[in-house]
Amino acid sequence: MADRQRMQLGVALPLTDIGGEPAVVRDFAQAAEACGYDHLAAADHVLGANVENRPDWGDRNTSADLFHDPFVLFGFLAGCTDRIGFSTQVLILPQRQAALVAKQAACLDVLCGGRFRLGVGVGWNPVEYVALNEDFSTRGRRSEEQVEVMQQLWAEPHVSFAGSWHRIDDAGINPLPRERRIPLWFGGHEDVTLRRIAKWGDGWIMLAYPPDETATAAFATLRGHVAAAGRDADSVGIEVWTSTAGDDPEAWRDEVRFWKGAGVSHVTLNNTFGRLHHRRIDGRSIDAHTTAMQRYREAVADLL
Repeated sequence: MADRQRMQLGVALPLTDIGGEPAVVRDFAQAAEACGYDHLAAADHVLGANVENRPDWGDRNTSADLFHDPFVLFGFLAGCTDRIGFSTQVLILPQRQAALVAKQAACLDVLCGGRFRLGVGVGWNPVEYVALNEDFSTRGRRSEEQVEVMQQLWAEPHVSFAGSWHRIDDAGINPLPRERRIPLWFGGHEDVTLRRIAKWGDGWIMLAYPPDETATAAFATLRGHVAAAGRDADSVGIEVWTSTAGDDPEAWRDEVRFWKGAGVSHVTLNNTFGRLHHRRIDGRSIDAHTTAMQRYREAVADLL
């Protein structure tokens, strides 16, 4: 459930810039916690395409981009931090086995003391699906069944399930999550995604719309679906991404004011994302990212 008392502030781990060495990852995470950030976010890609053999690929998700497995990454950081939360933004669920994700998420939940939110999406890259022996064409429909399987496995010690893609014969995972559930957030922007959130989700990770009426209209659509599903619209959180590009603290504050007024519950600072209306920062060192993170928190803290 979303925290309506205070807007939550997170920061994305900038691994594609700063690298993935243990000390670097630890130091950034600990700096974020010391600054007062509420959560760390990490993306998920198992494989990256070799662009030398794909001249028309572009620069999205290539083999040059470093991505730690999120469960391994957050398991490591759980032992390096005390308070800060962890969020996948997003795990590409249909290219992974549902029961295995349920197991990994439950173990992480236990080991980090319940600090984990599982953000999921269906992805866009068929190269990964082929390599992982999963069907790209059915990923959306299959993800719905995956969510049902995972939520049952988190809730009960033994599960029997027979679906179109999954079959469990009186078996279960151990350990179970501390609360017998794990907060489940969805990324994506199609109406079918919003309807999945309304039925199963704790929140929406929204990247497509800038802080204007297109975003507020999308939020209204989501809330309408949630109400139609018989749930309290305020029980479903909304997360957006921002950055410190432009180096304008007053503009950062104006954006936070807008998002808070629109009912956004979580803001994540992502200084490496440069698609859609988002802009990345110029610096790529850990010092540049740490300084930007500290300046942003200081600029907006009183608005949260």
